[in-house]
Amino acid sequence: MIEVAEKVFSERGYAAASMDEIAELVGVSKPMLYEYFHSKEGLLLACIAQSRAALREVTERATVGAETAEEALRRGLLAFFVFIRERRQAWSLLRHEMALIGTPAADEIERTRRQQTDLIAALMSGHFDSEDGMRAEASAELVVGACERLAIWCERFPAVTPETATGYAMDMLWSGLSRPGR
Repeated sequence: MIEVAEKVFSERGYAAASMDEIAELVGVSKPMLYEYFHSKEGLLLACIAQSRAALREVTERATVGAETAEEALRRGLLAFFVFIRERRQAWSLLRHEMALIGTPAADEIERTRRQQTDLIAALMSGHFDSEDGMRAEASAELVVGACERLAIWCERFPAVTPETATGYAMDMLWSGLSRPGR
């Protein structure tokens, strides 16, 4: 159900998506969708939550065993850019927040950002001076924001591979991150 709903929401947008269409494509009754998700918004929230969990899993798994902060960041970024290429519909839901401002869906999208920021901050915390506890978190916010914009840019240029996008991000981000305290 979630996979089909994700496809419909990403193709039509939340407002134009129809529970009737989703139910028909899934092969269940519309009341059954409401039984599971209570509302169209509930179904959207379930789609976003599933995308967030999948993104967390791939980025966390990618960083396991990294011996340096730079290697962990590079691996995590590559996992992110591969995710958005392979899971375009999930990425579409996560990036179309402007249409959802003021709704619980916008809060879910912000939780996704927070999840990624927390992961990056944890990976980077040992890299920065322990006296400046906010530096890792601020740096993680910059990485997440920059990579979101780069991911949107990549959509306009399908020939840009996840590896190339990761290289661009690392070239710009790592030079600043690798000089803590300056």
